[in-house]
Amino acid sequence: MNADELKKIQSPLKEKYRDQPESSLVTLKVNGRLGEGISCKLETSRSLIDAGLHPATGGSGLQACSGDLLLEALVACAGVTLSAVATAIGIEITEGEITAEGDLDFRGTLGVSKEAPVGFKIIRMNFNLQSNATTEQLESLKKLTERYCVVYQTITKGVPVDTNYKLN
Repeated sequence: MNADELKKIQSPLKEKYRDQPESSLVTLKVNGRLGEGISCKLETSRSLIDAGLHPATGGSGLQACSGDLLLEALVACAGVTLSAVATAIGIEITEGEITAEGDLDFRGTLGVSKEAPVGFKIIRMNFNLQSNATTEQLESLKKLTERYCVVYQTITKGVPVDTNYKLN
């Protein structure tokens, strides 16, 4: 896809969202069902994912770990966003690899230490790109990718999470 094709696809959407802001609000949904043992089967829009405990908390390692899924979502979103931004601003990327890694202290998750946080202490992202982009173009690509990546913005800014528990 080139910049003109991307603009042709996105221009009518942008116009609609400017004229009818309420039409831009979309609810994404993932369903999960508790599985055997300590697991949860996620029914996503594209596949079935069997999630379970990380080996550092007693899991077998055969199921997807929620922390891995978070990092995978971050890499996927950053990769798609980077590609779209590069296309829109005319940067050709001939090859690219994105990695995300995060440090967890499982003492927090297992309740061993109240001082240890539950969750990632830090997430590091690395973008290794093959491109003829200038330093200025690369800086613009970085800035715009971070600005428009939904998962990156959600993680770095944080959002309220409304929880509701029901007994049937």
